[in-house]
Amino acid sequence: MAVAVMFGSMVIMMAIGVPLGVCLIAPCFLMLLVNPLTSVEFLAQVFYSGTASFSMIAIPFFMICGDIMNLGGISKRLVKLANACFGKITGSLGYVAILSCMFFGAVSGSAVATVAAIGGIMIPEMVREGYDKFYATALCACAGGLGIIVPPSYPLVIYGITVNESIGDLFLAGTVPAILVGIALCIVNYFYCKKHNIRGHETFSWKNVGKAFVDAILALLMPIIILGGIYSGVFSATESAVVATIYGIIIGCFVYKEVSFKDLWKMYKNTATFSGGMMLTVAPATAVGTMFAYMGVTAAINSFFLDLTSSRVIVMLIMVVILFLIGMFLQTTPAIVIFGPVLLNVVRQYGISTLQFGIIMDLALAIGFCTPPVCANMFVAQSMTGLPLLKIVKRGIPFIIALVVCLIIVCLFPEISSGLVTLLRK
Repeated sequence: MAVAVMFGSMVIMMAIGVPLGVCLIAPCFLMLLVNPLTSVEFLAQVFYSGTASFSMIAIPFFMICGDIMNLGGISKRLVKLANACFGKITGSLGYVAILSCMFFGAVSGSAVATVAAIGGIMIPEMVREGYDKFYATALCACAGGLGIIVPPSYPLVIYGITVNESIGDLFLAGTVPAILVGIALCIVNYFYCKKHNIRGHETFSWKNVGKAFVDAILALLMPIIILGGIYSGVFSATESAVVATIYGIIIGCFVYKEVSFKDLWKMYKNTATFSGGMMLTVAPATAVGTMFAYMGVTAAINSFFLDLTSSRVIVMLIMVVILFLIGMFLQTTPAIVIFGPVLLNVVRQYGISTLQFGIIMDLALAIGFCTPPVCANMFVAQSMTGLPLLKIVKRGIPFIIALVVCLIIVCLFPEISSGLVTLLRK
């Protein structure tokens, strides 16, 4: 009864447009009225503990860092470097868009920011080169999901905090899957451009590559500073975010001189607003997860799967479907905080590591950025072009299929996510 009250009230409030944080807070107190399993004071403590984490500080700093790099002209330099790497080969601008999203994801950690930064540059350029405008928009929207797959990634930070996993290990584990996704998207682009005979017009030369690399090297140092600092033991993941932000301010304000102190103040205010909203989501989401445990929901789900099958492969495929559906309807942060611990308890019984499941969840939620009704990436891309959303989504179906295939591969082969971490630990 209590579970039905919680879920029912949550769904109704979401359907009528109530802010997500309230949709999560209100059912917790409503449940206490129906079935007082614990006290209001305990629930308040859970709200606080859900956000009282030193690692949580990394998220606003990574956001500021990405904003500085975008406004500081970094995105233009990354696109220029990617463009120099491809000559007149089939589908070259599509590859440039995908590679640029990977580069920018490595300095921003945000899918939406990646779409906004790279899409604003690449979509008009691709249309001028003969790409269908719906296809170009869909490609940039789907490739923008690399923003939360390529380390650093704020969903991985949230997941690491929620399940007590090393954020540095999660960042490293996301590297190979990110490359796999990038290759898959490039394959889709190749077949499209081959069918429509779309080739690049810029002649490849090592001189151009060298010049573009020198121009973009300060941006490319960002992920090296973050991951290198973490794995060398110089600083933690949170400290790396602060160091990266300071580095970004130096590069944007004093080297490239494209970021003013007025711009910095605006970024700080925007990040504070986002962080406040995120905390209003994380705190009640933590409480919802705790209430699930009190009501025996977690134990019931574990028993259901154990009774259903003993096959690891079948469980993983079911998880893919569940995560895919969660990503379609729920924002990233509450999806991880609420469902991460519950589903992790299930997969652990089948020998699936916390690290591998984190990457699987990250990939699944990245797909959710491209699939209706939430599809944040598609909405951002649409806002830049003014095209009908459904037509953009339709053109993005081949890319979404490629993302799903990558997700299944990561599920079936744990070495893809854990191999690099295991290698560096030896």
